[in-house]
Amino acid sequence: MRLTDKARGIAAGRCLLTVLMIAAMLLSGCGDKTEYVLQASSLIESGEYEKAIEILDAAEKSGEDMRLVHRTRGIAQMGLSDYEAAEKEFVDSLSSNGGFVKDMDVDTSYYLAISQYRLGDIREANETYSAILALYPKESDAFYLRGRTYLAMQDTDNAKSDFDKAIRLSPDDPDLYIQIYEALSEAGLADDGQRYLKNAMELNTKLSYYQKGRLYYCMGEYEKAKESLELAVNEGNDSQTTLYLGRTYEALGDMNYAASLYRTYLETDPGNAQVLNQLGLCLMSLEDHAAALDAFNKGLETGDPAMDQSLRFNQIIACEYMGSFEKAKALMMEYLERYPADQEAVRENEFLSTR
Repeated sequence: MRLTDKARGIAAGRCLLTVLMIAAMLLSGCGDKTEYVLQASSLIESGEYEKAIEILDAAEKSGEDMRLVHRTRGIAQMGLSDYEAAEKEFVDSLSSNGGFVKDMDVDTSYYLAISQYRLGDIREANETYSAILALYPKESDAFYLRGRTYLAMQDTDNAKSDFDKAIRLSPDDPDLYIQIYEALSEAGLADDGQRYLKNAMELNTKLSYYQKGRLYYCMGEYEKAKESLELAVNEGNDSQTTLYLGRTYEALGDMNYAASLYRTYLETDPGNAQVLNQLGLCLMSLEDHAAALDAFNKGLETGDPAMDQSLRFNQIIACEYMGSFEKAKALMMEYLERYPADQEAVRENEFLSTR
């Protein structure tokens, strides 16, 4: 089960926020014996998740705040894509609050829900978001993410209701409208999602060239999308602008130019897993499967947890196209150990078993 860019962004954003919150709290002198948690937080920020866990084991032995230890260890486990272990740590963190709910516990609950979702425990994730909203009824992110769980449970009415509540709380966030459309589109409800795109377009004076380009792309107006996104590049060529401009060229059938855009961007940011993944997908369309596999492998080498699942799945597909079925089977076994709830992968594994 894969998260959308919005869900990934929320997870990544909360991870950074958590690291900064913990660091600020510890550096300000709040609490005793918290130096190990601070060290672990710094390691997480730099992507050194296994080292962080080792430090947190030392934190536990030395008697540091177990609410923080469990929470920080859970974030490190998420970085390693071990969502089962992460879920346990977040539950233990919440159980260590002594009955007093704090802001950090709400943030921990978001992590818990994301871990549950990644494990395929959709109903549990839904209940966790509901618990957040019971305490903080103005959490737009919680309404959006709970709406996604309703979609996964095929409860379209409640999903739309939650999406509308999220919009009412964040009416000027064009990215939210787009992500709601994308969630509905993934669920086969693209027509229902069109109204969100149209409403976002009404924010015209508040839209950047990049946001307009994304909206046009989602609406299938690719020439207008290209025009807006090329203007956005002139404002500052970040990874998201490159991704959407490249996807626009792909939609227009110019795969070679799209691939060149991704490659040019990677010259200055070679460790961007999302762009490497998109380059690989583009090269797959060009039937250059060996080069695509190389892009997916490089993406995995970055250690970006947000892209791990997509890159691993695409790696398997590239091996299949190359006829490397034994390699694909081995990779699939590893994949399903990490992501057992991915039904698309389960079906793909059934196909592989016949090869």
